[in-house]
Amino acid sequence: MIRVPALHNFRGGKMDTTCRLLVRQTIVGEPERRDDYGLAKGRGKHLDQIPKSRLSTGLELLRNTLRPTPHVQLAMKGMDLFAKLEYVNPVGSIKDRSAYWILMRAAERGEICEETTVIESSSGNFAAALAAFTHLVGLRFIPVIDPNISGTYESFLRRICPTVVKVEERDDTGGFLKTRLQKVKELCATIPNAYWTNQYGNLDAVEAHYELTATEICADFDSLDYVFIGVSTAGTIAGVSRRLKEHYPNIRVIAVDTEGSAIFGGAPRKRHIPGIGSSIVPQLLSHAKIDDVVLVSEHETVQACRELLTSHGLFVGGSSGTAFAAVKRYAARMPTYKHPTVLFLCADRGTPYLDTVFDPTWAARLE
Repeated sequence: MIRVPALHNFRGGKMDTTCRLLVRQTIVGEPERRDDYGLAKGRGKHLDQIPKSRLSTGLELLRNTLRPTPHVQLAMKGMDLFAKLEYVNPVGSIKDRSAYWILMRAAERGEICEETTVIESSSGNFAAALAAFTHLVGLRFIPVIDPNISGTYESFLRRICPTVVKVEERDDTGGFLKTRLQKVKELCATIPNAYWTNQYGNLDAVEAHYELTATEICADFDSLDYVFIGVSTAGTIAGVSRRLKEHYPNIRVIAVDTEGSAIFGGAPRKRHIPGIGSSIVPQLLSHAKIDDVVLVSEHETVQACRELLTSHGLFVGGSSGTAFAAVKRYAARMPTYKHPTVLFLCADRGTPYLDTVFDPTWAARLE
């Protein structure tokens, strides 16, 4: 297991001890009892008599719902190609894993409690997962979104979250990420007991994919030659690549990004498809073990999403189509004599993209 420290979160500019104090509270009222050897037998109620908090009960329930996701084989000349269907997760995306793991680790460390307000910047999937999970465990959640979010995700968030903050001003890259992050900092500085999950820099997200996503892959495949992973916050590729490199020493990890993203050194520019790419270099990227990078245009993403639906029966979102497009383009660089085993991750379902990626009128307007 990767043992990684959590990065500091914004809590009004200083460390808030409220949750730690609540976690350490004990039930008193009876004198301390000792056994025949003078060892303490406990004071008050036994631990198994103390009702569990809604937070701890909800987190246990969440762990039981995060079951292994399936993989399916796709017909592709020259290789054995498989897609891992992460949209089977409870709320519908691979971000369910990191959302659960970050909350679970924060609760274990006493960084969150039932008094906490969770705050996060998201283009859709992570916010949806946090919205559902925090509601289940009794926490307040404020998502910070922007105009690029799909109508489906925004509608979902506004139905389940009492407060949704939507930024409208573009940052100096032409995107909204920096504006969203600045808004997160402002909210954390003014809301008591706020906790920023920080999917962009929280190493618990790396551990989530090391322990959950990648461990499932290792259990499913005796051998694996290539894995293609879309990159946005880089938590998925960091955790998965580290685990797969340990299990399959010769595997090649191919990072997939979109044109107009700054992650791998390109000049950031306006992008239209959420869930892949970034206008900044994510902190977690330094923890990934990457052998090669493929950049895909948004036009290719649209075509690949439609091909996955019409030719393979997979109704997937933008990052999945981008990864599939990268596989097709990279195929010419794979040794033909080997007939490699190839896997790509399908991060979410296509439903939130019906009005964009799957709309011919919208796609025709792509720059």
